Amino acid sequence: MRNSSTRKFSNRKIIWLYVFSGGFVLGTALLGLLVSSVSVPIPTIFHIILNNSINIGWLEDIPANVESIIWNIRLPRVLLAFFVGASLALAGAAFQGLLRNPLADPYTIGVSSGAALGAVIVLFFQISIVGLGGYTLPVLSIIGGFIALLIVFGLVRLSSRSLAIETIILAGIIVSAFISSIISLIIALGDRDSMIQIIYWLYGSVRMRGWSHVQLLIPFMITGTLILLMHYRELNALALGEEAAEQIGVNVNRGKILILIGASLLTGSAVAVSGSIGFVGLVIPHLVRLISGPNHRHVLPLSLLTGGAFLILADLVARTIIAPKELPIGVITALIGAPVFAFLLMKERIGKGAK
Repeated sequence: MRNSSTRKFSNRKIIWLYVFSGGFVLGTALLGLLVSSVSVPIPTIFHIILNNSINIGWLEDIPANVESIIWNIRLPRVLLAFFVGASLALAGAAFQGLLRNPLADPYTIGVSSGAALGAVIVLFFQISIVGLGGYTLPVLSIIGGFIALLIVFGLVRLSSRSLAIETIILAGIIVSAFISSIISLIIALGDRDSMIQIIYWLYGSVRMRGWSHVQLLIPFMITGTLILLMHYRELNALALGEEAAEQIGVNVNRGKILILIGASLLTGSAVAVSGSIGFVGLVIPHLVRLISGPNHRHVLPLSLLTGGAFLILADLVARTIIAPKELPIGVITALIGAPVFAFLLMKERIGKGAK
């Protein structure tokens, strides 16, 4: 009887978490569309979106510039912030589950740096691969992130036979530092205009991004998301350890490879369109796991929703806190994420010391 009531309470809690997360997404998205130097009423915003989506023909009295502000500037920006935040948070949840530690995320283990290098190479050398066209940027960014991940794990395997999180983070820092020096060299070799463009891009932002950037991200985000959501059972099993996972019938090697591919797809494509935005994949999954529990069936989708809403909110702060000037969104996430990362690191150390 007690188990039944406990299960019902747990189910109600999860349902309310989904309701809250969905409401958080809708609330932040509405704020992102509303708050700006030009005030547009909520009914007008909905009319513009509906008319451009399904052509309802309600916009006779709405000025063309107002329609353009909502449809061509604010809406793609809000959507892109959501997709980028969702991708980074979901990738972070996967890395944390795979490595069994809340300190792992795309930023701390070097994946974001590798993806940034791939994107910088495309931007600097104006590379366009035949057959890919505009998708050259996210593809090379994803490849760069995956190569960086392989290098990090290679260094870990050379230095020790265990995947200790301290070793992984140290290897991630080493790889990130090396990649940063290559990016600095590329910037130094360029002219002033390309230097300014790349430096500002590296700070991380969704400013001046349009529907073309949303279209670039969506295919890779959908693919990476489906891969990870389909393998939540493997992440739950890996939480018990690789040997225990194999004993209950999980193909550990296949599961790890697919999870790494899915997380790399999400990270690389997000970095390609927004630049390097740190700590989203660290903070959001950890907080979600504290509230919802360790089951990745819920950790993954809740991280997706919460991460997307969080980045919309961070972008809103970045563009309003010193208006009319605008901060890179990566500055806001770092100001929030760095102290949280330090706290988690100390907590991890203290926990191991107690044992």
